[in-house]
Parts: sequence; C-alpha cells; structure tokens
Amino acid sequence: MSCQPLILTLALEHTAQKYFEDLRKRYFPPERNFIPAHITLFHQLPANGLTAISAQLASTTAIPVFPVSITGLRSLGRGVAFQFESPTLITLHGRLAQVFATWLTPQDRQGFRPHIVVQNKVDAPTARRTLNELSATFTPFSTQATALFLWRYHGGPWQHLSEFPFAALKS
Repeated sequence: MSCQPLILTLALEHTAQKYFEDLRKRYFPPERNFIPAHITLFHQLPANGLTAISAQLASTTAIPVFPVSITGLRSLGRGVAFQFESPTLITLHGRLAQVFATWLTPQDRQGFRPHIVVQNKVDAPTARRTLNELSATFTPFSTQATALFLWRYHGGPWQHLSEFPFAALKS
C-alpha cells in the first residue's frame, strides 16, 4: 500500500473542463503542467484511509449534479485562478470537512475558496499580463459539478483512483 497522500477534487461538465484545460495548456509552464485543471476540495487525506474515504464519498455523491458559477479571476501573485461560487459546493465541502476532521492538515482546515488555477509558478509580471488579458474578456458563467475525483499524489503527477459521480438530474 502506498503512503502517498490522497487528493479530492470536484469534476465539472465536459465543456467547462475543456475550457480550463485549454487555458492551462496556454498559460501554465509546460514543464509543470502534468495534472488536469481542477478544484481541490482537500489537498492531503491519508492514504491509509482510502477505504473509509471511498465509502464516505460513495454515500455523499447521492446528491444530484449541481450548478457552480465562475464569478471572476484572482491573482495568485505568481499565477492566475478562476473563482467559483456555489452554495451546494460550500455545504458539501463543510460536511466532508466534518467527517474528515481528524485527518485534515492545516492547509485543509483553512477557509475554502473554490478556484481553478490556470497559471502558476511564473514571474509576477507574466502573471499580471495573464490576469489582465483574461480579465479583459471575462464574463461570469455557470456550469455543472458532476462528480468527485479521488487521486493519489506522486510528488508531482497525480494518479486517478476513483470517480464518484453525482446523481443525474431528473427531467
């Protein structure tokens, strides 16, 4: 069994995911761009908790697919991120944080501000140019959260372990 930590992310519907992937390909330093665009819910869950975490996620995702709004851009100093808002996501994260409380690192105990990083680890002037370029054409939009993804961290690249899809919306 690996002792590499687990990472939990939120999956978006395909069109939105492709949009953020394309931005990462354009703006992220290629030598560092080895994971997909993602919204991290928890950065470091214990590998030895895989069975319990998976069971909790399987029961958690009985909720239906839900909307998330992309509301703006944020400077990371040496990068750029898109900000997300969703009451359902905040509630889901809070419930999982309570369940996983004894496992959470200080980073995962901080306030949850959902975002997708499209550029990171560049110099500050490059990040400012990217923020200005993206801000000039940005219009808020919405998409759907479709699943939770569980990953294993491998010192850079991530290994996809499981997908926990949300329930389909009833028509």
